[in-house]
Amino acid sequence: MPAPTLQELAPAGHDLAADPYPVYATLRAKGPVHRVLVPGSGECWLVLTRDAARTALTDPRLRNDIRHSSTWRSDGGHAPGRNMLQSDPPLHTRLRGLVARHFTPGRVAALRPRIEATATELLAALPHLGTADLVTAYALPLPVTVICDLLGVPVADRAAFHAWSNELVMPTTPESAAAASAALAQYLTALTTRKSAAPDGTLLSDLASEKAHGLTAEELLGMAFLLLVAGHESTVNLISATVHALLAHPDQLVLLQGDPDLVPAAVEESLRHNTPVHATAFRFAAEPLDLVGTHISAGDAVQVSLAAASRDPLHFPDPDRFDVTRRPQPHLAFGHGLHHCLGAPLARTEATIALSLLIQQHLQMTLATDPTQLTWRTSTLLRGLTELPVTFDKLDELSPDT
Repeated sequence: MPAPTLQELAPAGHDLAADPYPVYATLRAKGPVHRVLVPGSGECWLVLTRDAARTALTDPRLRNDIRHSSTWRSDGGHAPGRNMLQSDPPLHTRLRGLVARHFTPGRVAALRPRIEATATELLAALPHLGTADLVTAYALPLPVTVICDLLGVPVADRAAFHAWSNELVMPTTPESAAAASAALAQYLTALTTRKSAAPDGTLLSDLASEKAHGLTAEELLGMAFLLLVAGHESTVNLISATVHALLAHPDQLVLLQGDPDLVPAAVEESLRHNTPVHATAFRFAAEPLDLVGTHISAGDAVQVSLAAASRDPLHFPDPDRFDVTRRPQPHLAFGHGLHHCLGAPLARTEATIALSLLIQQHLQMTLATDPTQLTWRTSTLLRGLTELPVTFDKLDELSPDT
C-alpha cells in the first residue's frame, strides 16, 4: 500500500500550502518519523521532531549523494553540475572549503553598506501613500542584487537569471524546469568562461580561476548554480514571511517600532515560525539503520522537515504563536551539521537590514488584501509568498545618520 501524501493527510478542504502546520502537528504527535509520498519524487521517511531532526542531520549513514538511493537511475532532478548540497565528504568538504571564507560573519559585515544602500534605494521607489507588492518591489530585488553583485552577474542578466532560478526551485511543470535548467547551465557556463578569461575580482571570477587547481568544469557549474540560487531564494521568502507575520500580529509590529533592537530577534522568530527552507534535500541511507526507533532500509530516502522541527512543542512552548520576544531560539531553519547553511550570516543580515529600514520608514502598514487571498508557493524544499500587497498609510523619512 503506497504511503499517503501530506495533502491526503490534511482535513478535507484544507489548504496545505497556506498552512501545513496542523498536519505536521498531527503527525508529530503520533511519532517523530513517518512514511509519506512526495509527489514527483516518490516515498520517503519524513522527520518531524527537533530531536529526531538533529539526529538525522548528523548521522553519517544518511548521505546527500543520490547514488545511494535504491531508485536512482539518473541525477534525479534538473540541478546543473555537481554541488555541495548533493554531495558528501570528502567532495563536500573540498567544495565548501573553496567558498566558506566568502560567507563568514566578518565578510558579511563588510557587505552591510551595500545592503543598506540597496534597501534604501528600493524603499525610496515605494509609494509614500498607497499600495505596493513587497515581494516584487522589495523582498525579491534586495537579495538578488546582493548575491549577483557578490558573484558578478551583470545587471542586464538578473531578471532572466531569477526567472530560471524560480522555475527550478518551484517548478510549474517538469518540462519547464528542465528548460530552465538547460538555459541556466548554458548561461553560467558562458559567464564563468568569460570571467576565467578576464578576471574581475568577483566570487565567480575567483572560482573560475580555481579550475587550474582541481575544480572541474562540472563542479564550477554546480557551485555557481548553488550560490546564485540558494543565495537569494530563501532570503526572499524570509523577508516577505517576516513582514507578513508582523502584519498578521500588529501587537508584535508595535513592539518592534517601540524597540528597534528587537529586529534581530524578530528575524529569528520568523525563521522558526515560517521556516523559508521548509525541508532539507533528500538524504539516502547508505546502509540499514535505526532512526529514533524507526527502521530505515538501505537506499531509502529521508527528508527532514525543518518547519515541523521548529514548531516542536517539546522545545517551543505555544509553538504556533509568533512572539518576537521568544528566548532562546534553537530553531533548525538553517539546518544542522555538515550541511548547515553556508549563507546563514548573509541571510540574517539582509533580513535584519530590510526589516529595520522598512519599519523605520513606514510606521503604518497594513495588509492590502484578505489574508485568505494570499498565495503560498511550495516545493519539496521551499515555501514562500508569491506576493504581499501592503498599504502604506504614512511615510517617516530616514534620519540623516542612518
